[in-house]
Amino acid sequence: MLTEYSKFRTLSDNIKLGSLTAFSAGMANVASLMIFFAFTSNVTGHYAILAEEIAKGNWYQAGVVFGWIFLFFFGNFVSNVIIINTKKPFLAHVTPLSIEIFCLFLVGSYGQFFYKETLTETEILVALMLFAMGLQNGLTASVSNFLVKTTHLTGLTTDLGIIFSMFTKQKFRRDKSLRDRAKLLLSIVTAYLCGGILAGVLYLNIQFIVFYIVCVVLGGIILYDYFKLKSKDEPC
Repeated sequence: MLTEYSKFRTLSDNIKLGSLTAFSAGMANVASLMIFFAFTSNVTGHYAILAEEIAKGNWYQAGVVFGWIFLFFFGNFVSNVIIINTKKPFLAHVTPLSIEIFCLFLVGSYGQFFYKETLTETEILVALMLFAMGLQNGLTASVSNFLVKTTHLTGLTTDLGIIFSMFTKQKFRRDKSLRDRAKLLLSIVTAYLCGGILAGVLYLNIQFIVFYIVCVVLGGIILYDYFKLKSKDEPC
C-alpha cells in the first residue's frame, strides 16, 4: 500500500493506506486532546490561535504556536525529502513511518513515567506529536499523488460535500472516478472517527499506553508492505 507509487496505485491501495493511517491519526489526535487539550493532527486551529496571540501581544505564546506550526510543516518536508532521495521504495516509505513511531513512543513513554503536567512539558510533547503527524501527512500525500491526506479532515469534508452535491445529477453518479473518490474519502473519515473513539475509550483505562497501540498500528502498515514485497519476490 506504500510502495505502489502515484499513477500505479489502485483504489484498494489508497483505501488501505488511508484507512490505517487515518485510524492511527484519529487515535493520536483524540489522545492528545484528552491529555494536552490540544489538536495535533492538523494546524488550522493553530493558525487562528497564532493570529490571536499576536494581536494580543502575547509573544511567548505566539512563538510556541508558531513553533508547533513549523514542526508540522517540517514533518511534511522531512517525509518528502526522504522519499525523493531514497532509491529503495520500501526504505523510502518505512523511514518516515519509523520516525513517527519513535516520536509517538517517546510521547507515550515520557507521559507514562515522567510527565508532571507542567506547561513546558505539555508544549514540548505537543510539538513532538505535530512533527509526527506532519511526517505521516507528508508520506501519505506524497505516495498517493495528494489523493490521501489522513490528518487533513477540513479539506476532506469539503471534498465530500462537493462530490455529494455532484451526485444529485445522474451523469455524475455514473462517473466511476467520482464514486471511487467518494469511497476513499468516506473510508478515511470512518477510520479516523473509529480510531478517535477507540482512543477515547482506551485512554480512560490505560492512559498513555494508548500511544503504544498507535505505534503497533503503524508497525502493522510496515509489516504489511514488507511481506507484500516478499510475496512478489521484490527487493526491499
